[in-house]
Amino acid sequence: MNETLHIQQSHRSIRSYKTDPVSDAMLDAIVASAHRAPTSMNMQEISLIVVRDAERRARIAELAGGQAWIAQAPVFIAIVVDFHKTDLGVRRTGQTQIIHESMEGFGVAAVDVGLALGAMITAAESQGLGIVPIGGIRRNPQDMIELLGLPPLTFPLVGLCIGHIANDAPQKPRMDISAFRHDERYNDAGYPAAIDAYDATLTHYWKEVARNEGLPWSEALASRLHTIYFPQVKPVAAMQGLLNDK
Repeated sequence: MNETLHIQQSHRSIRSYKTDPVSDAMLDAIVASAHRAPTSMNMQEISLIVVRDAERRARIAELAGGQAWIAQAPVFIAIVVDFHKTDLGVRRTGQTQIIHESMEGFGVAAVDVGLALGAMITAAESQGLGIVPIGGIRRNPQDMIELLGLPPLTFPLVGLCIGHIANDAPQKPRMDISAFRHDERYNDAGYPAAIDAYDATLTHYWKEVARNEGLPWSEALASRLHTIYFPQVKPVAAMQGLLNDK
């Protein structure tokens, strides 16, 4: 296994960081990796907001639901869907952009956000840094938009904590890969057995790491997915001029 594959397959989310700063050289390399990630039709409809200011990180932590590691990590990067940038380009030709109003537009932007996020994760971990993605920046999206100074046609989709690792974390087990990879056609015949096995595996893992509150996978999903856990995403995205049902 080469070093890149080893890094990718050894990933674990880190929620304990040293106070040591991330050097400019390290951070620039991480950002450059995201900058060169694939982007649909060369739209480049993604922007990064790099946050190092301690007070601003503390406020982001609060808005994200009290996630202390956001304030603790010396770098937080918000990955933003940015159809404002593309709109400026389209307007230069005298045309009108409408893709931002559609599910297709938001979907392709979400794909590109994920590609940028993955590139930054590998770049950070290859330098010995720890990371954890933060979906909680969508918890209070209007306040987050104001904090980051985002214009219309933009939306903060996900964030990333980056820092030097204080306390390492074990790698959480995953469901068997047979429930992930489908050859030629989708096949869910093995799902019931795979889910039963993973519920047992995850329960054992929680005991090993002394997380008594940890739930089996099925129960954890049921506790979260029976509701829309960030209900402000759609209305705030619409206020930003996005997802207007085209």
